[in-house]
Amino acid sequence: MAIDIKDTARSVEAAAVMRLLPARPRLLALGEPTHGEDTLLEVRNELFRQLVEQEGYRTVAIESDCMMGLVVDDYVTSGRGDLDEVMKHGFSHGWGASAANRELVRWMRAYNDGRPASERLRFAGFDGPLEITGAASPRQSLTALHGYLAARVEADLLPCTGETLDRLLGGDGRWTEPAAMVDPARSVGRSAEAGELRLLADDLVALLDAQTPHLLAVSSREEWDRARLYGRTATGLLRYHYGMADTSPARMTRLCALRDVMMAHNLLDLAARGPVLVHAHNSHLQRERSSMPMWQGSVEWWSAGALVSARLGEEYAFVATALGTIRHQGVDAPPPDTVEGLLYALPEDRCVIDARRLATALDDARPAPRVSPWFGYAPLDPAHLADTDGIVFVKDLPQLQRS
Repeated sequence: MAIDIKDTARSVEAAAVMRLLPARPRLLALGEPTHGEDTLLEVRNELFRQLVEQEGYRTVAIESDCMMGLVVDDYVTSGRGDLDEVMKHGFSHGWGASAANRELVRWMRAYNDGRPASERLRFAGFDGPLEITGAASPRQSLTALHGYLAARVEADLLPCTGETLDRLLGGDGRWTEPAAMVDPARSVGRSAEAGELRLLADDLVALLDAQTPHLLAVSSREEWDRARLYGRTATGLLRYHYGMADTSPARMTRLCALRDVMMAHNLLDLAARGPVLVHAHNSHLQRERSSMPMWQGSVEWWSAGALVSARLGEEYAFVATALGTIRHQGVDAPPPDTVEGLLYALPEDRCVIDARRLATALDDARPAPRVSPWFGYAPLDPAHLADTDGIVFVKDLPQLQRS
């Protein structure tokens, strides 16, 4: 594949990324093709630091539980809590064990120290309280929403009491049953209690909307914003649990789509407050439909990035990360007829590539899709280059020694 793309490669710096875009987007997303590699998170940290300092971004959102992320946000904005405890309780998916994530939180706290509230960095998880093996109980978000409203509106306006919610929720183990992911009959999502909770959650969110002027007069904007997060999370979780009890062939497609809808709603809410930096898997941030092989076959759905891009247009930008090797996972040097193989031939260990110029340069060359020998790594889809704003290419991922 005789194509010269050296003139499209730049150092991994904020200025190189911004040159790819017509203007500063309200939401700038950086994807990764695999999870659990601190080298990629270190690249993210440095790039995000530059974008904060040079471009005025004020929120960092990552693919982690949106409710747990409130613990991290409290710490970086006010110093509330202990860093060890924050890392333990503020992240889902095991991300709190990452040294690079710890450094991100430490840096954000140090950046905010002594700054006025209007200039402080904010942290957010934008994933739902979901794992690949199941979903959380809606108790935390639903009772938090009810508690916020009960303290601020007349009791007669509430659709139920806290005791009623507690009775209908029952034990949290009913909701977190791991077997429900593969056996719909083990899900509580279509029980009579869950059906009643969905109606009550909808009524509580409607009351939150109807009382907005009053609530903003008697509580802070921050408290109101969090109440809206509680409402989105409670209704999203109840909808997800309902989907887990589905027995149709479209079950997993619906569940994957519901998760990304929750992600998209959280991102849009964050973007409404100011410029946001986002980090997650490429598949959640791309503009195209996502796909994943599952036990019953491949499923496809619209990613959070596709949903947000449809709403924000040019105010959404997506930069994918591509890799050469992850040798400790059996991913060796890419074939030269793939996009990754073409980039691997560049002299730089790390660089930013103009994806659209690369797509134009390739034109009719039609690089082959790279096939990963390891399920945890998703190579670039060459068909998506023209719809990607940029690529951060990292040639080799070293295996880090963990203590």
